[in-house]
Amino acid sequence: MPNRILLRLAGVGMAAALAVAAIVTGPAAATAGPAGSAGSGGTAGYGPVTPNLTDNLWGGYVAQGSGFGSISGSWVEPDASCTSSQDMYAPWVGIDGYGSQTVEQTGVETNCQNGYPAYRAWYEMYPAAPVYWSDPVSPGDTMTGSVTATGGGGYQITLTDRTAGWTEQTTQYLNGQNVSAEAVIESPTGSYPSFAELDFSSITVNGQVFDAYSPQGLDSGGYTPGPLSNGSFSMTPGGWSWPPSAHHHVSGPVRY
Repeated sequence: MPNRILLRLAGVGMAAALAVAAIVTGPAAATAGPAGSAGSGGTAGYGPVTPNLTDNLWGGYVAQGSGFGSISGSWVEPDASCTSSQDMYAPWVGIDGYGSQTVEQTGVETNCQNGYPAYRAWYEMYPAAPVYWSDPVSPGDTMTGSVTATGGGGYQITLTDRTAGWTEQTTQYLNGQNVSAEAVIESPTGSYPSFAELDFSSITVNGQVFDAYSPQGLDSGGYTPGPLSNGSFSMTPGGWSWPPSAHHHVSGPVRY
């Protein structure tokens, strides 16, 4: 099913809705993570978007162009409240996916399938499924994620929980195009849990502050980004909220 995205220039509010997450075909999947440290179970997935100025799947900031070799950024994991068993979302940082059919990314998923928020750290080499790490994540934890192109189709992915004191790192391979870099939130079910604020900070791309690339701001599911300043911004309620009927049942695997 084709996915759609609504763009807005930074600081100019617009809003959008997306009923369901898209499944987009692409190059062959990457290899799985290290044995014992991660698992590929679960049904969530974080995928690309096709910009056509209609709806948005991602919320946050996205830079477009070429030669995006690295992104790094931090966020504070918010305390989410479940309003539906379909509530699911993740903040993440990554390369590609905006107008391309691969995404190299890492973040933390909040899943309300059992009626309460469950937090799981993951990385994904879309179109392969997410690979989940078993390390604990709690509300209030400060996370730092990075994705770095190492050449020859390699990407080094690192996720650190600075509060809990763990770091995971893996190198995966994919024929990425390096045409976008993003720090966003995303819901594969089109149904976000409720949270008051999510703060991104210290976002750099190719070693430069994110602002230098004039990224575009995106609203998603009733959440809107505040102004981007020195690589930092906050996602808060205030965009156009999706109606209750936008809680969709997802059968089979999906991708973020």
